[in-house]
Amino acid sequence: MEEHILVGLSSAPSNARIIRTAATMAAAFGCKFTALFVRTPNYEALSEENKERLRANTELAQTLGATVETVFGDDVSYQIAEYARLSGVTKIVVGRSAATRKHPWSKPTLTEKLTAIAPNLDIHIIPDASVDGSYRPKTAPPKFNFKLALRDWLLTIGILILATILSYGFSKVGFTEANIIAVYLLAVLLTSMATSTRSSYVLSAIGGVLVFNFFFTTPKFSLRVHEHGAPLTFLIMVVAALIVGTLTDRLKSQVKQSAQAAYRTNLLFETSQMLQKAPNDDKIFQTARTQVTKLLGRTVSVLPGVTASNRKNALRYPIKSQEKVYGTVIVEGNEPLEAFENSVLLSILGDCALALENSRNAREKEEATLRAENEKLRATLLRSISHDLRTPLTTISGNASILLSDGEELDAGTKRQMYEDIYDDSAWLQNLVENLLAVTKIGEGRMELKMQPHLAEEIVSEAMQHISRKASEHHITVEHQNELLLAQCDARLMVQVIINLVDNAIKYTPVGSHILIFTRQEDTEAVFGVSDNGPGILDGEKQQVFQMFYTGSTAVADSRRSLGLGLSLCKSIVAAHGGEITVSDNQPAGAVFTVSIPAGEVEVHE
Repeated sequence: MEEHILVGLSSAPSNARIIRTAATMAAAFGCKFTALFVRTPNYEALSEENKERLRANTELAQTLGATVETVFGDDVSYQIAEYARLSGVTKIVVGRSAATRKHPWSKPTLTEKLTAIAPNLDIHIIPDASVDGSYRPKTAPPKFNFKLALRDWLLTIGILILATILSYGFSKVGFTEANIIAVYLLAVLLTSMATSTRSSYVLSAIGGVLVFNFFFTTPKFSLRVHEHGAPLTFLIMVVAALIVGTLTDRLKSQVKQSAQAAYRTNLLFETSQMLQKAPNDDKIFQTARTQVTKLLGRTVSVLPGVTASNRKNALRYPIKSQEKVYGTVIVEGNEPLEAFENSVLLSILGDCALALENSRNAREKEEATLRAENEKLRATLLRSISHDLRTPLTTISGNASILLSDGEELDAGTKRQMYEDIYDDSAWLQNLVENLLAVTKIGEGRMELKMQPHLAEEIVSEAMQHISRKASEHHITVEHQNELLLAQCDARLMVQVIINLVDNAIKYTPVGSHILIFTRQEDTEAVFGVSDNGPGILDGEKQQVFQMFYTGSTAVADSRRSLGLGLSLCKSIVAAHGGEITVSDNQPAGAVFTVSIPAGEVEVHE
C-alpha cells in the first residue's frame, strides 16, 4: 500500500516544526504529503496574530510540497479521521501537546480521539515546544458595529413585543403559563435566526423572562415574585433560551460553512471543466485569472514564468508544480487572505499548474512524434529519390554517351528520338526538383503567398505551357464557364497546382485518353478542375492520394514510378490559400480533381 502522510495545520507556534518533520518523512518515503486545516466555527474569533501565523504555516506546507486541503466541522478529530479514511492516509503527524492531557479531568486528547475513531492509522508524535506551556489560540476582541447592533436590538425588541401581544391573546383564551413560556422560547429562536449579533438573543432571553414576569405572573405589572418556585422557573427559562440561541447560532455557522464548502466545490469543478477545454497555455492563464478574480473579488493579473514584480500593496502566488514555476498570480491589495480563500486559491493554482504541466508534456510528446515522423519522411524521401532518379539519370547519361561516341553514325530519326528522351527525362527531373523545393518551403514555413486577384484563364494558359511533352499523346481540352473569373491567389503556386494535376492525369491514363481542364465560379469561390477518362481511383484510395509519398495501386502509363509528392503538394498549396481540393469519380470512367479557392474582386481605383 502506498504511504500517504497527513499533518494538521493550526495557528500554534510549534506547528511549523511539525510540518517540517512531516515533510521530511514524506521525502524519505517518497510518498504523498497532505496538510489539512479543519475550520471550526471558532475560526472567525481568532486574533489577527493567530490568523497570520496560520497563513504562514499554510504557505510553509505548500512550499515543502504538501497539498493543502480545508474541511469544515466542529469535531477536529472526527474531521481528520474521516478525511484520512476517504483519502487513503496511512500516517498522521501530531505534536506532543496534542497527545498528552494537562490534567486527569481534562477532555480526551486529539490522539486519543483519533485512536478511538481510526485505530488502523499510524500516529507519529513529534516533540512540541509548547507542551509545558499553556498555548491557547488567542481570540480577537469582538468588533462592535453600532449600526448593526442597533438594528438587531430594535428587531429583538420588535419580536418581543409581538411575542407579548400573542401571549396576551393566549392568556385571554385560557392558555397556561407553559404555553406562554414556549412563545418566548420561540421568540428567542426567531431572534437568533434573524439577527447576526450574539447580544441579540441574550437580550431576547433575559428580556423575555422579565416581560413574562411583568405581564403574566402574580402580581401582574410588577417585577416582584410571590410564588416560591418562580425564580427557579425564570432561571430555567433563561438557560433554555440561551441554549436555544446558542444552538441556532451554531447552526447558522454550520450552514455558512456548508455554503462555503459547496461554493469551493462548484468553483473547483468549474475550474476543472474550463482547464479541460483550454487549448493552450494562454487560455490556462486566463482561466486562472478569471477564477481567482471570482473567488477574491479583487483585481488579479497573471504573468507567465517567474516574475519579480515591484508592485506594492499586492500579494503574489506562484503557479508551480514540484518541478517548475509556470507563472505568478498577483492580487491587488495587501490585505491577507482568509484560510478558506487561501485554501481554494491554492487548489485553483494547483489545478492550473497540473494543466500547464500536462500541456507541456503533450507538446513535448507531439514534438517527439513530429521529429520521428519527419525522420521517417526524410528516410523515405531519400530512399525514393535514390531509387527513382536512377532510371532517368541512367537514360540521360546513356543517350548522351551514345551521341558523343557514335553520333555521326546514327540516322536523324534515331538522334531525334534520343534527344526527345533526354528532354523528357530532364523535364521530369526539373518538375521533381520544383516539387521538392516547394515541399521543403512549406515544411519549414517559408512559403510566402503573394495574394492578388488573377484571371483563372491566364493561370490555366500559363500552366499549359509547362506541362509534360507527352501531353501531345492525349486529347486535352480547356473550358472556361466565365472568361472573366478572378481567383484570389498566388498565381505562381496555382500554376504549379494545375501542372501537377494535368501531369498526374497524363501519367496515369493510357495514350489517347481525354483530359478536360475547366474553371467555373460557385458562389464566392473560384473552381479549377482536371478530369480524365482513365482507369480512375479506387474508393479506398481517394483519401490517401493526397498523402506524401503515397503512389497508389494504379500502374503508371509510362512505367516510371512516382514519388507521390505532386498531389500532397497541391493539397498544401490549396490549404495555404484557404481552399479545398477533392477527388471524385468521372462518368462513365476516370477521375475528377476539383480545387476551390476564394474568388477575387475587381479593384476600382478612382
